Amino acid sequence: MEALVLTLHILACIILVVLVLLQSGKEGMGVIFGGGSSSMFGGSGAGGLLTKLTAFLAVVFLVTSLLYNILTGSKAADQGGSVIIGQPAVEEAAPAPQEPAKPFDSIEVEEPKAEEPAQK
Repeated sequence: MEALVLTLHILACIILVVLVLLQSGKEGMGVIFGGGSSSMFGGSGAGGLLTKLTAFLAVVFLVTSLLYNILTGSKAADQGGSVIIGQPAVEEAAPAPQEPAKPFDSIEVEEPKAEEPAQK
């Protein structure tokens, strides 16, 4: 079932990209900023075979996306929700033990020597 949904999804993606690229632009950059004709779908209306096929394939794309997510999402929930379950464990080397820190009273501090005046 997953293979069928995934195949339909990939075909819908490819055909949808081709159909969007085949459509001609309406009026240039003015449409982006709110210019153009006053109707919702432009001067020519919402008709046209390319527009209807694009809308149909957009719906197919959405449905196959959701269906594939539902089909594959149940497997992840059954496995505990982790995507890396079943991967071989990587063992990390334990860090070498460090020497314990010396307490302050056992640290020997050298007293600075008094400087002798320089002789001329």
